[in-house]
Amino acid sequence: MLGPDEPRYVSIGREMARSGDWITPRLDGEPWFEKPPLLYWMVAAGRLMRLPDEWAARLPVALASIAFLIFFFRVVMREFSERTAVVATAILATSVGWLAYSFAALTDLPMSAALSGALFLAIFDPRRSRGYQAGAWLGVSVLAKGLVPLVLFVPALLVARGKRWAMIAACVAVAAPWYVLCWVRNGPAFWNDFFWKQHVERFFSPALEHAQPLWYYIPVILAGLFPWTPLAALLLRHKTYEDARVRFLTAWLLFGFLFFSVARNKLPGYLLPLMPALAIVLAVAVEKAKGAQWWLAVCGLLLVALPSIAAVLPEALLAGMGKTPLVFRSGLYFAAAAPVAWWLARKGNSSPAVLAIAVAVIGGVVYVKRTTFPMLDDRVSVRAFWRANQTRAAEACLDNVRRDWVYGLNYYAGHALAECGAASRSRIVVRDGKLALVE
Repeated sequence: MLGPDEPRYVSIGREMARSGDWITPRLDGEPWFEKPPLLYWMVAAGRLMRLPDEWAARLPVALASIAFLIFFFRVVMREFSERTAVVATAILATSVGWLAYSFAALTDLPMSAALSGALFLAIFDPRRSRGYQAGAWLGVSVLAKGLVPLVLFVPALLVARGKRWAMIAACVAVAAPWYVLCWVRNGPAFWNDFFWKQHVERFFSPALEHAQPLWYYIPVILAGLFPWTPLAALLLRHKTYEDARVRFLTAWLLFGFLFFSVARNKLPGYLLPLMPALAIVLAVAVEKAKGAQWWLAVCGLLLVALPSIAAVLPEALLAGMGKTPLVFRSGLYFAAAAPVAWWLARKGNSSPAVLAIAVAVIGGVVYVKRTTFPMLDDRVSVRAFWRANQTRAAEACLDNVRRDWVYGLNYYAGHALAECGAASRSRIVVRDGKLALVE
């Protein structure tokens, strides 16, 4: 488990599986109303299937990502063309933002997949029955991450008027029961925390410690597109927007980007729901671009940075990218994707070139897993420390341990570890940037 959110969310899902209470989320025995229950239900289902800890947490999210990519390919193929579907799906599936959140037990990907499914069913399929399906998926997205999907879905309600009431009715039918039950069981505490603190204050107040400048998401979205970042330049070409469907998706992207940028609190994962629509627009832009082979060759050339990215990743997760010194590692062998992509795309069919780069990205994922994950286990996660000290650490106290490690230790311990007092003996402390157990 990495960071503060993963062990916290997974602890709540584990508690749901243990207690059988699928309504009130609880962390260390206390109600926790920061997020709705969808991810907790997914984790609890994994636990009931007796999957190991990390598998129970992450496999449901990975399967949700794969299922959405299959749906995404079919929708784009039906609405545009098979070639556009191949390019869009490859771009989305192998962009670093989508990949990273497909590996994590976080709420961002389930919400993004459900919201995008609702959006595409609403705007691409005129059948009224699809309105009920779109509304149902919108309800699932509201169960995944709260009320923000409702705001992002407003443009679809405006253009899909014939299905508007069907979508609203289905959304309410899917999402409302949990909200009503949780409010009835927990009273004003639920609404005050979930709505006012996690929605209103998160949007307007910097008090939640994630305040960022207005331009914050510009580098975030460019980094999240890696290695397809150069294709963003094609968005400046007028020819990209000849299709009305692309114009609508672009307007929706601008609406979502502006909404998240205006909010005071910002995190990288907030932009994830924009990436499926962005992948479609980029795919259309590539298909319409003259000299697309050069753009794709540059995308392939960017893969030379993979070893350097892998080298700085542990420190970036601990201290933040802005405080992490750059490290150079040679990745020339990944550069082979560039000439291959250029050669495949030079006859005007970009999909084989995109697939070649996608295969290279998959190789890069294997590389990162083999080289970086052991360092993450040793330096960023608390799992290695816990396995080495489990017997004594279970009764130890915490002495000035950083917040994300506290949640991780509590998760692996199965209960909340106490803060150290004057008479405490066994202590978990931080020495030289790593956890240590002292008597």
